[in-house]
Amino acid sequence: MMELTDWAYELAGNVLSDALPRRWEHSKGVAACAQRLGPMLGGDAELLYAAAVLHDIGYAPDLVETGFHPLDGARFLRDRASADTRVINLVAHHSCALLEAEERGLRAELAGEFPIERDDLVDALIYCDMTTTPDGVTTTPPERVAEIVGRYGPDSLIGRFIRRAEPEIYAAAARVDRRLAEYRS
Repeated sequence: MMELTDWAYELAGNVLSDALPRRWEHSKGVAACAQRLGPMLGGDAELLYAAAVLHDIGYAPDLVETGFHPLDGARFLRDRASADTRVINLVAHHSCALLEAEERGLRAELAGEFPIERDDLVDALIYCDMTTTPDGVTTTPPERVAEIVGRYGPDSLIGRFIRRAEPEIYAAAARVDRRLAEYRS
């Protein structure tokens, strides 16, 4: 039997690499960040890594149902890939997804189908996603938020959502930075 991380990497690569190569680069960068955070998470390091590489799987054209990638990805992982429940929940709620779900009128569906994981894991996935550019390169949360707003426009659904999420993104990143500093000392 494959390890969870091997399985997740293979699945995400199969679904994203040809259809959305830039999204695949981003996902690999997010996974690399998760690997760096792994030691401070102990037994949940593999869980974070798997969720990181899978977090944007819902963008894959063959998986789109609602057009809301956290929900589409989580449903695919639950219904067709038999993924680990905790990985599914992290994918469903990555990077303040409840706020975007609210913008889309899908908050009740997301919250009703998928419980939120532990705060430290949610923070770690936010951190990894929001410190990785679309090309998989390390960045800062303010630069990432600005890139997203610039790409989608400030008045778009994504622009509105990311600006609403911005304080929580920065707070999560600060919490992870604090935990990293404590872990290293």
